Amino acid sequence: MCRVLAYLGEPVLLDDLLYKPDSSLVTQSYDPKMLHMLNLAGFGLSAWDARLFDPDTPLIYKSATLPIFDANLKSIAQKIQPRCLLAHVRGVAYHSRVNIGEHNLHPFKYDDFRLAFAHNGDLDRFSEMRYRLVEHIKPAIAQRIRGTTDSEWMYATLMSQVEDPTADLSSLEIARAVERMLKVIRQVRDQVGIRTQSPVNLFLSDGNSLVGVRFTFDFGCYPQEDPAHVNQMQLRYLSCWYTSGRKYGLYDGEWKMTGGSRAADSVIVASEPLTRDETTWLEVPEYSMLHVEAKGGREVARHPFHGTSALMRLDDDSEPAAGDRGFSSTTEK
Repeated sequence: MCRVLAYLGEPVLLDDLLYKPDSSLVTQSYDPKMLHMLNLAGFGLSAWDARLFDPDTPLIYKSATLPIFDANLKSIAQKIQPRCLLAHVRGVAYHSRVNIGEHNLHPFKYDDFRLAFAHNGDLDRFSEMRYRLVEHIKPAIAQRIRGTTDSEWMYATLMSQVEDPTADLSSLEIARAVERMLKVIRQVRDQVGIRTQSPVNLFLSDGNSLVGVRFTFDFGCYPQEDPAHVNQMQLRYLSCWYTSGRKYGLYDGEWKMTGGSRAADSVIVASEPLTRDETTWLEVPEYSMLHVEAKGGREVARHPFHGTSALMRLDDDSEPAAGDRGFSSTTEK
Protein backbone atom coordinates (compact mmCIF):
# COMPACT_ATOMS: atom_id res chain seq x y z
CA MET A 1 0.00 0.00 0.00
CA CYS A 2 1.22 3.47 -0.86
CA ARG A 3 1.70 6.63 1.20
CA VAL A 4 0.26 9.95 0.06
CA LEU A 5 0.57 13.59 1.12
CA ALA A 6 -1.63 16.50 -0.01
CA TYR A 7 -1.25 20.15 1.00
CA LEU A 8 -3.22 23.32 0.26
CA GLY A 9 -2.59 26.69 1.87
CA GLU A 10 0.15 29.21 2.47
CA PRO A 11 3.37 28.58 0.47
CA VAL A 12 5.62 26.14 2.32
CA LEU A 13 9.11 24.90 1.47
CA LEU A 14 8.78 21.50 -0.15
CA ASP A 15 11.69 20.22 1.94
CA ASP A 16 9.63 20.90 5.09
CA LEU A 17 7.00 18.42 3.92
CA LEU A 18 9.01 15.75 2.13
CA TYR A 19 12.21 15.47 4.18
CA LYS A 20 12.48 17.38 7.43
CA PRO A 21 9.64 16.08 9.68
CA ASP A 22 10.47 12.98 11.70
CA SER A 23 7.81 11.00 9.79
CA SER A 24 8.07 12.85 6.48
CA LEU A 25 6.72 11.36 3.27
CA VAL A 26 10.23 10.33 2.16
CA THR A 27 10.78 8.63 5.52
CA GLN A 28 7.49 6.77 5.08
CA SER A 29 8.88 5.12 1.95
CA TYR A 30 11.17 2.96 4.14
CA ASP A 31 9.84 3.46 7.69
CA PRO A 32 6.07 4.01 7.71
CA LYS A 33 4.51 4.06 11.18
CA MET A 34 1.02 2.87 10.18
CA LEU A 35 1.84 0.32 7.51
CA HIS A 36 3.71 -2.97 7.76
CA MET A 37 5.43 -2.88 4.39
CA LEU A 38 8.05 -0.88 2.54
CA ASN A 39 7.13 1.46 -0.31
CA LEU A 40 9.89 0.82 -2.82
CA ALA A 41 8.26 1.33 -6.23
CA GLY A 42 8.99 5.01 -6.85
CA PHE A 43 7.93 8.56 -6.11
CA GLY A 44 5.92 11.29 -7.81
CA LEU A 45 4.56 14.77 -7.13
CA SER A 46 2.52 17.58 -8.59
CA ALA A 47 3.37 20.97 -7.06
CA TRP A 48 1.71 24.32 -7.74
CA ASP A 49 4.04 27.27 -7.02
CA ALA A 50 2.84 30.81 -7.76
CA ARG A 51 6.39 31.95 -8.54
CA LEU A 52 6.87 29.47 -11.37
CA PHE A 53 5.98 30.14 -15.01
CA ASP A 54 2.31 29.31 -15.70
CA PRO A 55 1.48 28.83 -11.99
CA ASP A 56 -1.85 27.12 -12.73
CA THR A 57 0.05 24.21 -14.29
CA PRO A 58 1.89 22.08 -11.72
CA LEU A 59 5.51 21.11 -11.67
CA ILE A 60 5.46 17.33 -12.17
CA TYR A 61 8.30 15.12 -11.01
CA LYS A 62 8.43 11.32 -11.10
CA SER A 63 11.18 8.81 -10.54
CA ALA A 64 11.16 5.04 -10.11
CA THR A 65 14.15 5.29 -7.76
CA LEU A 66 13.84 5.45 -3.98
CA PRO A 67 13.27 9.08 -2.92
CA ILE A 68 15.73 8.83 -0.02
CA PHE A 69 18.52 8.37 -2.61
CA ASP A 70 17.18 10.92 -5.11
CA ALA A 71 19.53 13.92 -5.11
CA ASN A 72 17.49 15.65 -7.83
CA LEU A 73 14.33 15.50 -5.73
CA LYS A 74 16.20 16.83 -2.70
CA SER A 75 17.55 19.73 -4.75
CA ILE A 76 14.08 20.65 -6.01
CA ALA A 77 12.63 20.35 -2.50
CA GLN A 78 15.09 22.96 -1.21
CA LYS A 79 14.12 25.49 -3.90
CA ILE A 80 10.34 25.65 -4.32
CA GLN A 81 7.51 26.72 -2.01
CA PRO A 82 4.25 25.34 -3.39
CA ARG A 83 0.86 26.60 -2.33
CA CYS A 84 -0.51 23.17 -3.21
CA LEU A 85 1.10 19.74 -3.34
CA LEU A 86 0.09 16.18 -4.16
CA ALA A 87 2.91 13.70 -3.52
CA HIS A 88 2.98 9.89 -3.51
CA VAL A 89 5.36 7.05 -2.68
CA ARG A 90 4.30 3.83 -4.40
CA GLY A 91 4.02 0.57 -2.53
CA VAL A 92 3.35 -2.67 -4.41
CA ALA A 93 3.25 -6.39 -3.75
CA TYR A 94 6.70 -7.96 -3.73
CA HIS A 95 6.27 -10.07 -6.85
CA SER A 96 7.92 -10.43 -10.27
CA ARG A 97 4.57 -9.79 -12.00
CA VAL A 98 4.47 -6.22 -10.67
CA ASN A 99 5.36 -3.50 -13.20
CA ILE A 100 7.75 -0.87 -11.87
CA GLY A 101 8.28 2.22 -14.00
CA GLU A 102 7.50 5.89 -14.38
CA HIS A 103 4.35 5.14 -16.42
CA ASN A 104 2.79 3.64 -13.27
CA LEU A 105 3.76 6.40 -10.85
CA HIS A 106 1.24 8.71 -9.21
CA PRO A 107 -0.05 11.39 -9.27
CA PHE A 108 -1.81 10.87 -12.59
CA LYS A 109 -2.56 13.98 -14.63
CA TYR A 110 -3.18 13.99 -18.36
CA ASP A 111 -1.98 16.92 -20.47
CA ASP A 112 -4.44 19.85 -20.43
CA PHE A 113 -6.50 18.26 -17.66
CA ARG A 114 -6.67 20.30 -14.46
CA LEU A 115 -7.03 17.51 -11.91
CA ALA A 116 -4.23 15.37 -10.49
CA PHE A 117 -5.05 12.06 -8.79
CA ALA A 118 -3.31 9.73 -6.34
CA HIS A 119 -4.55 6.46 -4.83
CA ASN A 120 -3.68 4.46 -1.73
CA GLY A 121 -5.12 0.96 -1.96
CA ASP A 122 -5.94 -1.62 -4.61
CA LEU A 123 -8.90 -3.04 -6.49
CA ASP A 124 -9.03 -6.79 -5.94
CA ARG A 125 -9.20 -8.84 -9.17
CA PHE A 126 -8.66 -5.71 -11.23
CA SER A 127 -7.61 -7.73 -14.29
CA GLU A 128 -11.21 -8.98 -14.48
CA MET A 129 -12.58 -5.44 -14.20
CA ARG A 130 -10.28 -3.59 -16.58
CA TYR A 131 -12.07 -4.00 -19.88
CA ARG A 132 -15.54 -3.74 -18.40
CA LEU A 133 -14.53 -0.24 -17.32
CA VAL A 134 -13.88 0.76 -20.94
CA GLU A 135 -17.59 1.35 -21.62
CA HIS A 136 -17.59 3.91 -18.79
CA ILE A 137 -14.53 5.80 -20.08
CA LYS A 138 -14.75 8.35 -22.88
CA PRO A 139 -12.78 7.10 -25.92
CA ALA A 140 -10.57 10.20 -26.06
CA ILE A 141 -9.63 9.63 -22.42
CA ALA A 142 -9.15 5.86 -22.77
CA GLN A 143 -6.57 6.53 -25.49
CA ARG A 144 -4.43 8.38 -22.94
CA ILE A 145 -3.99 5.42 -20.58
CA ARG A 146 -0.32 4.42 -20.58
CA GLY A 147 0.15 2.37 -17.44
CA THR A 148 -1.09 -0.93 -16.06
CA THR A 149 -2.38 0.14 -12.66
CA ASP A 150 -5.93 0.05 -11.34
CA SER A 151 -5.22 3.62 -10.14
CA GLU A 152 -4.81 5.09 -13.62
CA TRP A 153 -7.95 3.33 -14.83
CA MET A 154 -9.80 4.83 -11.86
CA TYR A 155 -8.44 8.25 -12.87
CA ALA A 156 -9.61 7.77 -16.46
CA THR A 157 -13.03 6.68 -15.18
CA LEU A 158 -13.18 9.71 -12.87
CA MET A 159 -12.30 12.20 -15.60
CA SER A 160 -14.99 10.67 -17.78
CA GLN A 161 -17.53 11.77 -15.18
CA VAL A 162 -16.53 15.42 -15.75
CA GLU A 163 -18.10 17.36 -18.61
CA ASP A 164 -14.93 19.35 -19.30
CA PRO A 165 -11.72 17.94 -17.74
CA THR A 166 -9.83 21.11 -18.74
CA ALA A 167 -12.16 23.37 -16.72
CA ASP A 168 -11.49 24.80 -13.27
CA LEU A 169 -13.69 22.59 -11.07
CA SER A 170 -14.95 23.44 -7.61
CA SER A 171 -14.22 21.02 -4.81
CA LEU A 172 -17.90 20.06 -4.74
CA GLU A 173 -17.86 19.27 -8.48
CA ILE A 174 -14.79 17.11 -7.92
CA ALA A 175 -16.50 15.40 -4.98
CA ARG A 176 -19.59 14.57 -7.02
CA ALA A 177 -17.44 13.19 -9.86
CA VAL A 178 -15.64 10.98 -7.32
CA GLU A 179 -18.98 9.62 -6.09
CA ARG A 180 -20.08 8.83 -9.65
CA MET A 181 -16.77 7.08 -10.31
CA LEU A 182 -17.16 4.97 -7.16
CA LYS A 183 -20.63 3.96 -8.29
CA VAL A 184 -19.18 2.81 -11.61
CA ILE A 185 -16.55 0.75 -9.79
CA ARG A 186 -19.27 -0.78 -7.60
CA GLN A 187 -21.36 -1.63 -10.66
CA VAL A 188 -18.44 -3.35 -12.41
CA ARG A 189 -17.53 -5.26 -9.24
CA ASP A 190 -21.12 -6.51 -9.08
CA GLN A 191 -21.00 -7.57 -12.73
CA VAL A 192 -17.84 -9.58 -12.16
CA GLY A 193 -19.03 -10.92 -8.80
CA ILE A 194 -16.32 -9.37 -6.64
CA ARG A 195 -17.16 -9.24 -2.94
CA THR A 196 -13.69 -8.94 -1.43
CA GLN A 197 -12.16 -5.97 0.33
CA SER A 198 -10.70 -3.24 -1.88
CA PRO A 199 -9.47 0.01 -0.24
CA VAL A 200 -9.61 3.21 -2.29
CA ASN A 201 -8.25 6.12 -0.30
CA LEU A 202 -8.11 8.92 -2.86
CA PHE A 203 -6.33 12.29 -3.01
CA LEU A 204 -7.14 14.83 -5.72
CA SER A 205 -6.17 18.42 -6.46
CA ASP A 206 -6.10 21.00 -9.24
CA GLY A 207 -4.05 23.56 -7.33
CA ASN A 208 -7.11 25.40 -6.06
CA SER A 209 -9.17 22.58 -4.54
CA LEU A 210 -8.24 19.51 -2.57
CA VAL A 211 -10.36 16.39 -2.06
CA GLY A 212 -9.53 13.42 0.14
CA VAL A 213 -11.56 10.20 0.40
CA ARG A 214 -11.29 7.36 2.92
CA PHE A 215 -13.29 4.47 1.53
CA THR A 216 -13.20 0.69 1.16
CA PHE A 217 -15.39 -1.59 -0.89
CA ASP A 218 -16.65 -4.60 1.10
CA PHE A 219 -14.52 -3.99 4.16
CA GLY A 220 -13.66 -7.18 6.07
CA CYS A 221 -14.61 -9.58 3.27
CA TYR A 222 -11.94 -12.07 2.14
CA PRO A 223 -12.03 -15.30 0.13
CA GLN A 224 -12.28 -18.13 2.66
CA GLU A 225 -11.63 -21.08 0.37
CA ASP A 226 -7.89 -20.40 0.12
CA PRO A 227 -5.91 -20.21 3.41
CA ALA A 228 -3.20 -18.29 1.53
CA HIS A 229 -5.42 -15.21 1.66
CA VAL A 230 -5.47 -15.13 5.45
CA ASN A 231 -2.30 -13.04 5.55
CA GLN A 232 -3.98 -10.41 3.37
CA MET A 233 -6.62 -9.64 5.96
CA GLN A 234 -6.57 -6.05 7.09
CA LEU A 235 -8.77 -5.69 10.13
CA ARG A 236 -8.34 -1.92 10.14
CA TYR A 237 -9.05 0.68 7.50
CA LEU A 238 -6.13 2.14 5.61
CA SER A 239 -5.12 5.20 7.59
CA CYS A 240 -5.82 8.79 6.54
CA TRP A 241 -5.26 11.93 8.68
CA TYR A 242 -5.49 15.69 8.37
CA THR A 243 -4.33 18.79 10.22
CA SER A 244 -5.17 22.46 9.68
CA GLY A 245 -3.95 25.80 10.97
CA ARG A 246 -2.51 29.18 10.14
CA LYS A 247 1.13 28.22 9.80
CA TYR A 248 3.04 24.96 9.34
CA GLY A 249 6.61 24.79 10.57
CA LEU A 250 9.07 23.75 13.28
CA TYR A 251 8.04 24.95 16.75
CA ASP A 252 9.84 23.91 19.94
CA GLY A 253 11.46 21.02 18.12
CA GLU A 254 8.19 19.67 16.67
CA TRP A 255 6.80 20.06 13.15
CA LYS A 256 3.18 21.12 13.43
CA MET A 257 0.35 23.38 12.33
CA THR A 258 -0.28 26.32 14.62
CA GLY A 259 -3.21 28.69 14.93
CA GLY A 260 -6.04 26.18 15.34
CA SER A 261 -8.65 24.99 12.88
CA ARG A 262 -11.09 27.88 13.43
CA ALA A 263 -8.59 30.38 12.04
CA ALA A 264 -7.06 27.98 9.54
CA ASP A 265 -6.03 28.75 6.00
CA SER A 266 -3.78 25.73 5.40
CA VAL A 267 -4.45 22.00 5.54
CA ILE A 268 -2.45 18.80 5.17
CA VAL A 269 -4.14 15.49 4.34
CA ALA A 270 -1.89 12.43 4.52
CA SER A 271 -1.88 8.67 4.84
CA GLU A 272 -0.36 9.15 8.27
CA PRO A 273 0.81 12.08 10.44
CA LEU A 274 4.16 13.57 9.45
CA THR A 275 5.21 14.08 13.07
CA ARG A 276 5.68 12.14 16.30
CA ASP A 277 3.27 14.51 17.99
CA GLU A 278 -0.18 13.52 16.72
CA THR A 279 -2.12 15.90 18.97
CA THR A 280 -2.62 18.42 16.16
CA TRP A 281 -3.83 15.73 13.74
CA LEU A 282 -7.31 14.26 13.31
CA GLU A 283 -8.17 10.94 11.71
CA VAL A 284 -10.39 11.18 8.65
CA PRO A 285 -13.50 9.13 9.49
CA GLU A 286 -14.18 5.89 7.63
CA TYR A 287 -16.48 6.19 4.61
CA SER A 288 -16.00 9.91 4.34
CA MET A 289 -14.90 12.70 2.08
CA LEU A 290 -13.06 15.88 2.92
CA HIS A 291 -12.87 18.74 0.46
CA VAL A 292 -11.03 22.01 0.76
CA GLU A 293 -11.25 24.99 -1.55
CA ALA A 294 -9.14 28.13 -1.93
CA LYS A 295 -11.06 30.96 -3.55
CA GLY A 296 -8.49 33.61 -4.37
CA GLY A 297 -6.31 35.45 -1.91
CA ARG A 298 -6.01 33.40 1.25
CA GLU A 299 -9.59 32.23 1.62
CA VAL A 300 -9.99 28.50 2.24
CA ALA A 301 -13.41 26.93 2.81
CA ARG A 302 -13.62 23.39 4.11
CA HIS A 303 -16.58 21.04 4.16
CA PRO A 304 -15.99 17.50 5.43
CA PHE A 305 -18.59 14.90 4.56
CA HIS A 306 -19.07 12.12 7.11
CA GLY A 307 -21.24 9.04 7.48
CA THR A 308 -24.42 10.58 6.07
CA SER A 309 -22.83 11.27 2.68
CA ALA A 310 -23.67 9.44 -0.51
CA LEU A 311 -20.34 7.61 -0.23
CA MET A 312 -22.05 5.36 2.28
CA ARG A 313 -24.92 4.72 -0.15
CA LEU A 314 -23.47 4.43 -3.62
CA ASP A 315 -26.94 3.73 -5.06
CA ASP A 316 -28.30 7.07 -3.76
CA ASP A 317 -28.30 9.98 -6.22
CA SER A 318 -29.14 12.60 -3.61
CA GLU A 319 -26.77 15.42 -2.74
CA PRO A 320 -24.37 14.42 0.05
CA ALA A 321 -25.38 15.74 3.42
CA ALA A 322 -22.85 17.72 5.39
CA GLY A 323 -21.99 15.99 8.61
CA ASP A 324 -19.90 17.30 11.48
CA ARG A 325 -18.26 20.45 10.15
CA GLY A 326 -14.94 20.03 11.82
CA PHE A 327 -13.49 22.94 9.82
CA SER A 328 -14.76 26.49 9.73
CA SER A 329 -14.66 28.68 6.66
CA THR A 330 -12.21 31.50 7.05
CA THR A 331 -11.33 34.57 5.06
CA GLU A 332 -8.30 36.84 5.29
CA LYS A 333 -7.97 39.85 3.01
